[in-house]
Amino acid sequence: MNTHTNSPARKTGRRALFLAAMALSWTAARAQQPPQAPTLTLRQAVAQALERSRDVTLARLRHEAAQRETAVSRSRFMPNLYAGSGAAYSSGFPLASGGGAPALVTLTYNQALFDPLARSEVRVAEQRQEQMRLAMEGTREAVIVRVASSYLELAKMRRSREILLGERASASRILNFMRQRAGEGLELPIEVTRAQLTAAKIEQSIARLENGADALAEQLRSDLGLAPDQPLEVAAEDLPAIADPDPILVERALQNSMDLKQAASERETMRVRLQGERGSRWPAFSINGQYNVLAKFNDYDVFFNKFQRNNVIAGVEIRIPIFAARVSSGIAAARANFTAAQVAFESRRSDVSLDVRQKARQRRESEAAREVARLDLDLAQQNTAVVQANFNQGRASLRDLEAAQLEQNDKWLAFLDADFARQQAQLALMHATGQIGQLAQ
Repeated sequence: MNTHTNSPARKTGRRALFLAAMALSWTAARAQQPPQAPTLTLRQAVAQALERSRDVTLARLRHEAAQRETAVSRSRFMPNLYAGSGAAYSSGFPLASGGGAPALVTLTYNQALFDPLARSEVRVAEQRQEQMRLAMEGTREAVIVRVASSYLELAKMRRSREILLGERASASRILNFMRQRAGEGLELPIEVTRAQLTAAKIEQSIARLENGADALAEQLRSDLGLAPDQPLEVAAEDLPAIADPDPILVERALQNSMDLKQAASERETMRVRLQGERGSRWPAFSINGQYNVLAKFNDYDVFFNKFQRNNVIAGVEIRIPIFAARVSSGIAAARANFTAAQVAFESRRSDVSLDVRQKARQRRESEAAREVARLDLDLAQQNTAVVQANFNQGRASLRDLEAAQLEQNDKWLAFLDADFARQQAQLALMHATGQIGQLAQ
């Protein structure tokens, strides 16, 4: 009878063979994996998304359209020369359809010199152009935030999936171990059920992460203009640090907020419109000129004592408002709109200040939560190292080692979630303070 079957040396040898087999299987699995696609950095992803974004292209086209509209409004104060001709039947005194004299060829010139109301319309068009430019910048920032958030979350999900795949293997070994012990009458059936439940929860989490990662990858491919089946590799990255105190963050937000700039532009639009309405009470000056080539078949020599073929008129037209019913109403409406825009601007300024302070507090809270998760992970890693040492010395079972590894993996997942929450808070703060453009540089 052999009395040394369960000797410590034999147990240690079995454990060494077990760990060696695990290492060899992991190495073989890694060797069978196909070569990965080149890793796309966060800055590369943002730059590519901005270059290919349809939203950015549409915003740029709208800005260009606003520029053309401003040029149309400004053309009234620039030289305008028109030439025309036509044919019409007239009976009696020679008249054209517009009331003037019929002519073979007509050249007309006009240019506004001083017209406060028309000038205000030009400035309103310029403000509309500025608003379109701000909208384009806001669209760029929105694309940066969306792509950066998707990139970071996809990296977190894929890293979490790798950890859960390790948990799946550990849970499977624990389940087999519990079944073996239950078959030998050393464990209760409830322990087997508990191990099955743990394995099922891990499978559920893996499925949820895979579905989420696939959806994020599809969104990123769409933003980057990639083919639906093109491989997309991302890496875990950190955002630029923000160490400014709250007063400086608030000041930056007030200077760089797109919403506040839009409100300021709207207020300026209402101000120049009010200025133009007030200026409509003043005379307007313009240059007008006309050259006509007349013909005798219009019976000019019958109705006039002298016929002259070439005729020119040039001068300055002055329009003086004596009584215009719309002036007072226009001024009142413009004043009301300007007051509303002023109140909206002040309200938006207060909202921006409160919002950036709240985002700064959330960032600090998320950093504290990440530090707690990091320490919790360090503690779990140290505990796993202790259990591993005890296992190597035969003072801990495989179940204890696998349970410690599962706990460490859970702490890893919690740390990744906390780190992503911190990145989200920092991303929101960068957006609020106008520093999100750093990711595109």
